This record gives sequence, C-alpha cells and structure tokens, in this order.
Amino acid sequence: MATKAKRLKVDDGPEVDPLQNFLQWCNRVGLDLSNKVCVSKEGTVAEYGMLAKDNIEEGEVLFTIPRSALLHQETTKVSALLDKEKSCLESSSGWVPLLLALLYEYTSPQSHWKPYLSLWTDFKTLDHPMFWSKEERDRLLSGTGIPEAVDTDLANIQREYSDVVLPFIAKHRDVWNPDTHTLELYTQLVAFVMAYSFQEPQEEDDDENDDDDEEEEEEKAPNPPMMVPMADMLNHVSKHNANLEFTPDSLKMVCVRPISKGEEVFNTYGQMANWQLLHMYGFTEPYPSNSNDTADIPITNIYKVAAQGAGCDVGRRLLEEQWEMLGQMMQEKGAVVFGKQGCLTDTELHTVLKVLCMSEEEFSEFKANEGWEEDEEDEISLAFSNEGLPGLKASWKWLLHEAARLTLRSYGDWAEGVDSHQAPTEDRVALGGLSSRQQKALQVRCGQQSILHRLMELTKS
Repeated sequence: MATKAKRLKVDDGPEVDPLQNFLQWCNRVGLDLSNKVCVSKEGTVAEYGMLAKDNIEEGEVLFTIPRSALLHQETTKVSALLDKEKSCLESSSGWVPLLLALLYEYTSPQSHWKPYLSLWTDFKTLDHPMFWSKEERDRLLSGTGIPEAVDTDLANIQREYSDVVLPFIAKHRDVWNPDTHTLELYTQLVAFVMAYSFQEPQEEDDDENDDDDEEEEEEKAPNPPMMVPMADMLNHVSKHNANLEFTPDSLKMVCVRPISKGEEVFNTYGQMANWQLLHMYGFTEPYPSNSNDTADIPITNIYKVAAQGAGCDVGRRLLEEQWEMLGQMMQEKGAVVFGKQGCLTDTELHTVLKVLCMSEEEFSEFKANEGWEEDEEDEISLAFSNEGLPGLKASWKWLLHEAARLTLRSYGDWAEGVDSHQAPTEDRVALGGLSSRQQKALQVRCGQQSILHRLMELTKS
C-alpha cells in the first residue's frame, strides 16, 4: 500500500472545522473543484487526500486553481517590499522571498491565505529527517546519503537566516519581528516548502535559433517555488493517476489514467527514489513498490577497491596517476547511481572503469592521445544495464562487485534486534514493532540494499 507523510494535525475545535473553512475559501477565490472528487481524511493514505466520488476518465479536469489564489512572493501582501528589496534577498536556495512571504502570511491574522495556512496549525509534526536528532539520523540512515544531505541543508538554512533573513527582518520591524519570525519557524517553513510547494517548468522556446540562444536557455534560473492550495492535498505515488498542468491563467489537476469510484487521486512529485522522498517530503513508498528507487556507489569506493588490488609500488603509482587524471576529466568525483534496471550514470561509470583498469601502456597511450575515441552512447547504456552487466570485462565486474560490497558495509547496524539485510518488510508483526521513523528508514535501506545485492549477483565471477 502506498504511503505519505502524515499530514499535520489540525485542531478540530467546535467552532470551525479547518477543512470546511478551507473549502469555503476555495469557493470564494474561484477554485473550481469537480463534483467527481472530494477532499477527505477517511479512506486516504495520509491525514488528507483526494478521493473519486465517481468514475473519472483520462483527460478530465479534477480542479482548476486561478493564479490569483497561489501564494508566492508576487501575490503576498508584502510583494511590493520584497520586489523593491530583491537585490538583498539573493541566496543560493533562491527561496528567501517566498519564505519571507510565508513568515508574514502565516503569522498575520488578516492574511488572505489564513484558511489555507490554518490547515497547518503546528509545523512540529513535519517529520523530515532534519527534525530528527543527529544521533537518530546517523544511526537509522547510515549509508543512505540522507544524513550528509541534511547536515548540508541545516548549515545552509542557518547561514541563510543569519546572513540574509535576519538583517532584512531587523530593517523592517514594522512587518516582521525577530522574536516571532525565528530560525525555528524559518526552518519549519523550509520543510513546508520542501514538502508542499510546486515549481513551474520553464517555458520551452519554440524558436530554432543559433547556439547562443541555446546556451542562454540553458542558463535560465529555475522558477522559484510557490504554494498551490488544493494541489498540495494530493498524496504521491510513483504510479500516479493525476498531474498538475500550468496555463497562463490557471493551474489544472488533470486525470492521466482512469480512476474508479472510491479510489484515491494521486499526484506525482517526479521520479524520486525513497531516499529523496524521505529527505524532501518526510515519507517513503513501501518497499519494493517504488519503481524509481536508486542506490549510490561513491566513486571513492571504486578507487579503494582498485587500490587493494594494485599490489606493487608500480601498480599503486599508476593508479594514483589514473585517479588524478579522473579528477581532471570529471567535474566532481561523487557517485555512480544504479536503479532497478541498471546504471543511471553509465557514461561516468564507463569513464571510471576504463581509466582505472588501464595497463601502464594503455594509460601512456591514452595520455599521449589526450583521450580516446568516444564509444556510442547506446552501446554504453546497454553494457551497464542489468542485461549487459554480466558481459562486462572480468576486471570491470570485479571492481563493481567489490565496490558494491564495500558500499553495503556503510549501512551498519541501524536498530537493535533488526537486521536490515534481512528486512521484515513483509512481516507485519515485525514492522508493527518498529517506530514510524524506523519503518521509513527500513524502506529506504531495503530499496538501496536490494539494488546493490542485485548488482553483486550480476557481476559475480
């Protein structure tokens, strides 16, 4: 069964039901909701979700949102100030203007978006790993890449708040207040944007112009994120049945395959592995249902394995030269990525294996020729697919096999009494004995480890 991060609890007081209040607001702002769907807490995989009240055909519009109802830096009440001061709000994330808008609107009793934002009365129930303790994060998620990503996020958030946001707030105390608009609230709103915002795709240029225009197109910055009421009610699965479309006047949620009465309507957040879903959204799809799962093998692990087999001093010196050459050839020596069907970064992997497995004569010739003739991309792609991996050169297979083994060791012991190498994902009793965070960590680890075990099977001698 698909799952989604628990939606934030709402205070269902006797006076106003937040959901009904939100739906009334949707009517007032011109959000058109099809009578074939409803928003509900019952029968959905998370606290909120959307259900089909009738059979829905492909192509039917489920709801239409006027652009005036979207919440971002150009629609907020403080938009003029944000635009006037935009030169001092630049940051690596590009999110500061939206986050300042949210700081203002979320704490303003008169906010136009109050019925929408009131659905989230307490951000503390967001369960992104950034809100776990470092000890818990490192223990449960070791080897997945998430702890390192979160450490980077938290450092960037703190730097952005202290260097950009706080000076701006101090300059405009008539609008913001450092005692109210704290680093803690700012961090919670970053998680809110990570989990619930949408980014409009760049418009495609229809003109077939010269290379300069193509380069200019490539340099365009991505559109900033924005909050899209109603669209963020939909939960995600990789095999979704609805998709958000952008038009000049509105955004439309459109059915992309038939939905039967009683079924949940699912959007997609893109082709995302479970580690990305947990990092960005605070939830996972149950193992093994996420068809987009991936596992990384650090290129340094391939080098470490090669160093173990280098043997004599001559072999080690050659390997050091080859490693240095790879540093010049590749912008960054990060990781090669494997999915369920094979390597997703096959060109990079081909380069690494080819260079590290060269003989001294081959490497000398390679340097003299300043490279090699490029192999066909299709041939490389096939060679590193699950079908092609068993047919690789023996030296390449050995390197991959041992690098996968080394990577598997990085996961460590994650929970007392639970072996994630023999994960109880199909044992409901065992799963039920785990905390919510342990279960999510398990789904991530199982997905990654199964890909690595499969790679070892395909590359064994």
